[in-house]
Parts: sequence; C-alpha cells; structure tokens
Amino acid sequence: FLVALQTAHLHYVKDYIRQNGLLTLSVLAVITGCVLGFTLRDLDLSTQAKIYFSFPGELLMRILKMLILPLITSSLMSGLSSMESKACCRMGVLTVTYYLWTTFVAVVVGIILVLIIKPGYGTHAEGSRLGGGQVITSADALLDLVRNMIPSNLIEATFQQYKTDIIPIMKTPVNTGRPNFVYLMPDEENPKGRTVLLELTPPPDIEYKTRPSSSQQMNVLGIVIFSATMGLLLGKMGERGVPLVNVCQCINECVMKIINAAVWYFPFGIIFLVAGKILDMSDPSTLGKKLGWYGMTVMAGLFVHGLILLPFFYFILTWKNPFTYIRGLLQAMVIALATSSSSATLPITMKCLLENCRVDRQIARFVLPVGATINMDGTALYEAVAAIFIAQVNDYELDFGQLVTISITATAASIGAAGIPQAGLVTMVIVLSSVGLPADDITLIVAIDWILDRFRTMINVLGDALAAGIIGHLCRKDFPPDRTVNALAAGIIGHLCRKDFPPDRTVS
Repeated sequence: FLVALQTAHLHYVKDYIRQNGLLTLSVLAVITGCVLGFTLRDLDLSTQAKIYFSFPGELLMRILKMLILPLITSSLMSGLSSMESKACCRMGVLTVTYYLWTTFVAVVVGIILVLIIKPGYGTHAEGSRLGGGQVITSADALLDLVRNMIPSNLIEATFQQYKTDIIPIMKTPVNTGRPNFVYLMPDEENPKGRTVLLELTPPPDIEYKTRPSSSQQMNVLGIVIFSATMGLLLGKMGERGVPLVNVCQCINECVMKIINAAVWYFPFGIIFLVAGKILDMSDPSTLGKKLGWYGMTVMAGLFVHGLILLPFFYFILTWKNPFTYIRGLLQAMVIALATSSSSATLPITMKCLLENCRVDRQIARFVLPVGATINMDGTALYEAVAAIFIAQVNDYELDFGQLVTISITATAASIGAAGIPQAGLVTMVIVLSSVGLPADDITLIVAIDWILDRFRTMINVLGDALAAGIIGHLCRKDFPPDRTVNALAAGIIGHLCRKDFPPDRTVS
C-alpha cells in the first residue's frame, strides 16, 4: 500500500511539474527580481553597472522580439490561406466588433472610477514639464497611422515606422521704426518731464513645419495588414499557392519549437529584467505620496475590467468557465508583466492557446496577431483615467460632452497605438488635446507609468486570449477540426491496421 501511495504521489508531482513547473518558476522569478531590485537600490549602482546587471533581461527581450516577425507573417498567411472567404469575413467582422466593444467598455469603466475616486483633487502639478513646444497634432498622428498601415517598403517595415517630426521655425518680425509708446520722464532739467519714445519689438512668430522621419520600431500594423492580404490571396490561388503556404506552415512550426526551447530561459531573464527596472525607478515613497491615488484608480479599473467584465463576456458568449480558461494563460500573463509588451508576449500567448486552452489553430493564428495590434483595453482605460486626472489636477471641470469626447478619442487612439511611434506619448497627447487639456502635464504621470504599463499589458494579453476563445466558439461551425491532428490519427491507425487491409489494387 505504501509503495502504491508513494508511486501515486510521485506521479502527481511529475504531472504538476510538467504542467505548472514553468509557471511556478516564472512567478518565483518575478518575486525574486522584486526582492533583488529593492535590495540593490541601497548600493547606488552606476548607470553602466545597471546596464551590465540587466543584460540577461535584455537577452530575454531580444529573444521575444526576434520571434515576432516570423510568427505574425507565418501565422496570418498560413491561417487565412486555408479559410473560406465567407468564414474568414465573418470571423474578421466578429473579431473587430468584439475588440471595439471591449475597448469602449474599458474606457467607460475608467471614466466611472476616476470620477468616483477623484485622485487628482489635492495633487499639485510639480516638477519639470515637456516645454511649450508642440509635440504632435491629432491630424498628424492619424495620418501616421494610415501611412504605417500601407508601408512603402516592406523590408524597412520590419524595423522602422513612419513618423512625422514637428520642427519649430522662428520668424523675425519686420522692424517698422515707428514708436509704439510715448512716456514723459521728469528729471532735474525738465521737471515737467521730457518725451521718451519707446519702440517695442514684438516677439517672433513660431510656426511648425512637418518633416517625414522614422523611428526604430517594427511596423507591426503594416506587417499584419500585408500578411493578412497575402493569406487571403493565397487561399484563392488554389494549388498554385500551396508551396508558399507549406513554407509558411513550416516556418510557423519551427518558431513554435524555438519557443518551446526558449521558455526555459525566461525565468532566469525575468529576474534581471524586473530587478533592472526597479533599480531605474524613482523613490517609491515619493511616488506613492504624489500619485498613490492615481495608481490605485488605474489598478482598480484594470481589476474590474480584466477579472470581472472580460470573464463575464466570455461566460455569456460561450457558457464555459472563464477561470478554467484563464488558468491556461497564466504563463503568458506573467511574461506580459515582465516584458510590458503585447507583441513580445505574442509567441507565449500563442503557445498557451494551442497547448493549454485547445483553441483552433486557424482561429489563434488570426485573432492573436490582430489583437496584439489593435486591442488595447488596458491602454484605453489608462488614457481615459490619466486625461481626467490631469483635468482634476488643473481644476478643470469636464462636462458630459467632454467625457463622451474622451471616451471616443481614447478608444480610437488605443486602436492605433501599435501603428504610431512613441505610442504612449502620442496617443495621450491626442486624448488631452481633444478636450483642450495641457499636453505638458503628461510628465505628472510619467514617473509611475512604467509599472502601470506592465499591468495594462497583462489586461491587453488577457483580452486577446479571451477573444480567441470567444471567436473560436462562435465560429466553430465554420472551421473543420484541425487537419494536422486528423492526418496524424489516420496515419497511426493505418499503420496499426496495415495487415488487415491489402494494398490498393488500383494504385498497384
């Protein structure tokens, strides 16, 4: 009996390690990184020492970013090529509609919480500002988004995005030589005063000129649109497109094998990635006093949206337990917390959906890359909260119409965030300028943004993954079972039963 009990216990431990070992190591790595980072803050390391210390974490980010391009292109091209046009169109409409709905709901949640908690009242605008210069206009940001949707050079799109630079030009006023003011200044010789002509030079006019430029960031939006278009056209080409589809499928399988091998390095890299960020941050006690209520408001909004509303939508639309589904996504959420990047987490999210959540491969290949590009629930919620927080700091009363403007603008800005260089800054400027708030006050929240960005990314990744499960359920009749699994099963059964069936005489 004892031997049987020990054997059963050993099997249980092995199963737990196989299923949850990597997740446990990742969680322990985050905790270890936090402890190590706060411990080393007392040593006052130099900037160069911090760079050396964070090197293993930098390697982790490089590994993840290396896999983004082949994963997006191969997933979309191979996934969409095997779909019928009608089914693909239905899935695309459902996906975009669901993403827009959840993003708008996130904005509404953020607005309600910030109006109830009122974190900006009692907070004073201190510290340096961005300066009076114009950062970027809403029109330029929108045009940059459209330009990045259609890249002029695909090779350049793999490492650069189009960006509009704003250059101030000073115009010197023409001196007319005419006096502007006349003063009577008394002195000893002229007690009644003598005439003094004072000529004032007006300040120079400043005009802003736009100049095309680029930023060193992958144009994910343009790559997604091109890959999706190629996938649809390959499906319509029939047998002529099969060779390229097979190449894409092979690339996708190779990327997944690389991910399976690389995930065991992640816990080690997470330790130094998290610790390095903690070493770089400002004094936590000062940040807590100035921005504590603001941070709590954002975190409360993310909690309500991510752990209450999104699971509720999943349950209503699928009638399945959302938390069982979310349990299979914990590894991706831990990586999102450590890396603060939806795109960098995309390989791990894909792995979790296929292996843990059993989402159809075709669904995952389409919904996840699109979601990593346009679905930014956490970002939209954060921008709405930040805009109203800045209004409260400046004692600026917002009416209902302005709140509606913020909700619509934050939703639209978050959708295009992946296509705009310096997305966090630019999209926030768009939201602030839509209701006449000073863009310079962005610096009020920059100090705490690095940690809130990590939790926003977790909600973004969770929203993408839940969307894949919902779309997979709604479109389950449009897609047959995975052909790869069917072919593998047929091969195994054919081998086991080969003696029962003679060779095909027609072929002979």
